[in-house]
Amino acid sequence: MAAKGAEHWKKVVKEQIQKSHVLVYSKTTCPFCKRVKKLFDVQQVASQVIELDEVENGDEIKKALEDISKQKTVPNIFLNGAHIGGCDNVLATFTKGLLSDMLLMGTQERDQFTKGHSYDYDLIVIGGGSGGLACAKEAASLGAQVCCLDFVKPSPLGTQWGLGGTCVNVGCIPKKLMHQAALLGDYMNDAPFFGWNVDTKTGEKSEAHDWKKMVSNIQSHISSLNWSYRTDLRSAGIKYINGLAEFIDPHAIKYKAKNGTESIISGARIVVAVGGRPRYLDIPGAKEYAITSDDIFSLQEPPGRTLVIGASYVALECAGFLSKMGFMTFCMVRSILLRGFDQQMANYIGDNMIKKRINFLHSCVPTKIRLVKDSPREYAVEYSNTASKKTGEITVNTVLIATGREPDTKLLGLDKAGVEMTKSGHIPTVYEQTNVPHIYAIGDVQKGKMELTPLAIQAGKLLSRRLFGGSKDYCNYLDVPTTVFTPMEYGTIGLSEEDAEEIFGKERIEVYHTSFKPLEYTVPQRQDDDGYMKLVVDKENGERVLGLHVASPNAGEITQGYAVAMRLGAKKKDFDSTIGIHPTCSETFTTLRVTKSSGEDSSAGNC
Repeated sequence: MAAKGAEHWKKVVKEQIQKSHVLVYSKTTCPFCKRVKKLFDVQQVASQVIELDEVENGDEIKKALEDISKQKTVPNIFLNGAHIGGCDNVLATFTKGLLSDMLLMGTQERDQFTKGHSYDYDLIVIGGGSGGLACAKEAASLGAQVCCLDFVKPSPLGTQWGLGGTCVNVGCIPKKLMHQAALLGDYMNDAPFFGWNVDTKTGEKSEAHDWKKMVSNIQSHISSLNWSYRTDLRSAGIKYINGLAEFIDPHAIKYKAKNGTESIISGARIVVAVGGRPRYLDIPGAKEYAITSDDIFSLQEPPGRTLVIGASYVALECAGFLSKMGFMTFCMVRSILLRGFDQQMANYIGDNMIKKRINFLHSCVPTKIRLVKDSPREYAVEYSNTASKKTGEITVNTVLIATGREPDTKLLGLDKAGVEMTKSGHIPTVYEQTNVPHIYAIGDVQKGKMELTPLAIQAGKLLSRRLFGGSKDYCNYLDVPTTVFTPMEYGTIGLSEEDAEEIFGKERIEVYHTSFKPLEYTVPQRQDDDGYMKLVVDKENGERVLGLHVASPNAGEITQGYAVAMRLGAKKKDFDSTIGIHPTCSETFTTLRVTKSSGEDSSAGNC
């Protein structure tokens, strides 16, 4: 067989370039390639990577690529068919705050929607969570005929809930309310120092706290939200169907109602917004005896002595509020805490939790859960220590698995619609659009996107405005703020310190930081509750702030405001010239002076 010539490989490369939104030609050994790939990864940029030293015919592709781009080095980056350049070009674009604009070059919906279609609906939204509801209501407000399908499969424990998705029913809302319940316990302990005659010595806190009453009141609030969502859909003229959906072809959906009857509807456009569910461990007894975040917020009996398995933000948040309510709490972690977050901050939060008497079992992996006693319930969890190679066992009343979540796409029949999925069940998208032009995905099912309710809501609204309102606005997935609601809250925007150093090089990064004592903790003499904050800056770009991190009371409230500044490309001097509100924890960001490179003591002085 004759060898394929240069023109053949040029054609191959041109096809690769034209069919990819973001394309990175790379080599696995290239440090500059690693920087670009890391930047795209942490900034949620969906990119295709071709490793020239691993792909078949890599040398021929590299030569053709050089002829086309006139660039001999890697990484060699293309965006919507346009040549962007190499590592320096991308990093410069990012530090100037222009990456989101660059990513939008040439982006457009291409689903060829026409108002005269013959389908039942202009839009079918599969999933009644925050993102799906926002998308459906926005589309309806723009004149679209919309159907919203939603169905909650019971957890192994049998827990179900109403319209509104994870956040409202088994996520953000009940989690924040239980976090608040835990904080109130701390405030009660502080109250006597401020002159309040509060009796906190009437017994163990777990006895003083009424778990059932708290759960009942939280669930009542959630039920009111479920009802308001139903009425919102009705008022918007949206057809709501409580049925389990499954694709039967690219435009048709079969759904099964609660009574078992099946029906078929069709849509010109379809949005997949089914969210995710907790991942169970593949060990004996996990589904029979353990609960997850799907169950904890409606648990009718106090959990008692609890083992939380996992190091995710869900695991640490649950361990935090359970411990502060007075329940003996253990947290079993395999490796690092809060993977994907700044590791100095993650360890700071972990150390703070240890000071609050949360017991960590590090380097441990559960191997079996078995029932020891039925009433009161008692379970034995067998585990192995990966560091010492020893085995152990712990006996608890509740086992809570929080080792991560997975997209709820397995039963959707996406293959029948031709929609591509990863092995994990996530859906690759380019600005919410899948490989099937009229099918979109938003929220937790998207590959490589942060699993955050406000992000799904924003993406859903903007998608509907583009599809039915002629808008050109896209969801910006860069520098998204988030907060971990542990006992000492942790808020963050942008790059972690280690990611910034990996992307830009350690010599280019400076960190301004300080520890501080929140004023409200001074009078009650909380000795082990210091806060900490830092700004990660780029020294070569006027000290532009690449990452903001704070461990503090009300860190979520602090972080939200600074997210606007970060979005606008704030530099360290902008923080310095801002007048702080005194006395607050947040004002400390306006007075940061100590750098890590100086080696000076970072403790903040008194007022």
